[in-house]
Amino acid sequence: MSEPPTTRSATRARHAALLQLVREGVTSVEDLSSRTGVSASTVRRDLARLREEGAVARTYGGALPAAPFHERSIGDSARVHVEAKQRIARAALPLVPSGGRIFLDAGTTCGALARLVAADAALGPLTVVTRGLETAVVLADAEHVELELLGGRLRRLSHGLVGPLATLALDRMSFDVAFLGADAVDVRRGVDEPTVEETSLKEQVAGIARRTVVLADATKLGAAAPAWTRMPGTWTLVTDEATPDIEAACHDVGVALLS
Repeated sequence: MSEPPTTRSATRARHAALLQLVREGVTSVEDLSSRTGVSASTVRRDLARLREEGAVARTYGGALPAAPFHERSIGDSARVHVEAKQRIARAALPLVPSGGRIFLDAGTTCGALARLVAADAALGPLTVVTRGLETAVVLADAEHVELELLGGRLRRLSHGLVGPLATLALDRMSFDVAFLGADAVDVRRGVDEPTVEETSLKEQVAGIARRTVVLADATKLGAAAPAWTRMPGTWTLVTDEATPDIEAACHDVGVALLS
């Protein structure tokens, strides 16, 4: 049942007031509740809706104004959060099935996992399918890895392959585990990316994998990008640090969390 017009108007007004307060620096749920005269639970629901709309970014106990999305180049990404990506890769390595067939995405976090896979001969014979140039280079000389590259058009910022050739190749494939990178992650919605091409490709990969694992450092959790991937019913998030809010959200929607 839809809300009556008067209720919708009151909700919009409350959202506008909350957003203005957050922009002015009032960030905690308790303070926002006091300033707006509504309960803390109502504030939390309103902040959740504003986060879904990309207006704010949730933090533990409150919210911050949402920063505009900016896609980093692969070179810039390689220089930030290096230790976090290495921790994520180490946590994800036990999920790589020895003798199996996996998809390993483009991106620097998946590249960190690729380096561990390349160094672990006990995983072989392992088949790795990738759309990432850096991932492919890391695995090219690993004798225990059978490497397959998707065809397609290169996105220069991410060095990932996209487009109809990649889609056609995936139509003939399946994976024991798919390891996906992400520009942003909303555990209730899925993986966010700069383009619909990338999100649709990730959605296709997730649909043909027995298990889907998303690798994302803590700075990407709760952020938003222009397009999003519809994830399978169950999937796994591997991150370096998860706040209580993220842990609770994962529990609510049935996402397995490793951190």
